[in-house]
Amino acid sequence: MTQTTTFKKEFFHPRFFTTWFGLGVLYALVQLPYPWLYHLGHWMGKSAMYFMPRRVRIARQNLTLCFPDKSAKEIDDLVNDNFQALGVSLMETGIAWFWSDRRVRRWFTVTGLENMENACTKNQGVIVIGVHFMSLELGGRVMGLCRPMMAVYRPHNNQVLEYIQTKGRSRSNKAMLDRRNLKGIISALRKGEAVWFAPDQDYGPKGSTFAPFFAVKECATTNGTATIARLSQAKMLTTVLIRKPGAQGYELAIGKEIENYPIDDTVGAATFMNQLIEKEIMRAPEQYLWVHRRFKTQPAGSPSLYSL
Repeated sequence: MTQTTTFKKEFFHPRFFTTWFGLGVLYALVQLPYPWLYHLGHWMGKSAMYFMPRRVRIARQNLTLCFPDKSAKEIDDLVNDNFQALGVSLMETGIAWFWSDRRVRRWFTVTGLENMENACTKNQGVIVIGVHFMSLELGGRVMGLCRPMMAVYRPHNNQVLEYIQTKGRSRSNKAMLDRRNLKGIISALRKGEAVWFAPDQDYGPKGSTFAPFFAVKECATTNGTATIARLSQAKMLTTVLIRKPGAQGYELAIGKEIENYPIDDTVGAATFMNQLIEKEIMRAPEQYLWVHRRFKTQPAGSPSLYSL
């Protein structure tokens, strides 16, 4: 079952006034030229570091855990760049939701589109493995302009934001699938659909396996990827949207069809997927979502990696 975008009269309730105001400001901002949005986002991200100290500490800890060979200065530089990327991502969310197709197309190039075309001509579904780069919201819109697909996501608790994000994400894509709707995901893939799925978050101990991720030896990794691949027998490939420097736009990189994914080996599948995601992250590590507590789930009896 896909998520619908029905406007409801309760959206006018006073409890949503702040949400509508914020959306109105974002809509107005993204009418500015893209270079302005890029530089404004950088400034907002740098400023946010003073108001989000906990997220700064989380990002620094994640980077320190993953890259123990980097110096303190190198880590700090990455954290600074990461928050600038975070600021730009707010602008990109508005771009993804509110810009016209014509305006979006002007700002991206594509490499590897033939990989998607080849995978989709084999009369099988395609699992499109996504990675949580800061540009993820815009990445879905861009990918849909190249090849409309479905996407697995977590519905927003705020009903107005859920309506707007689903409507915005559906502008160039077919439908949104609740991540809890395994039957719907499998059904779509068996019917030959391309379905976007991002396995690089900490979803808790249930349904997860501990596997290495960069220098972290035991990272909770969802078993969902292998389960979906096994039940659907779908093809798999990666796609990421990388922000070019200096307000030059974006590159959508679509990988080749993934081979030898060990769907019947739980630890092997988790390790394989983490290594694949690592390679994608290294395209632009400063643009990855390091502010998320990726390592909050630890094996029983192990101490938290976040003393924040």
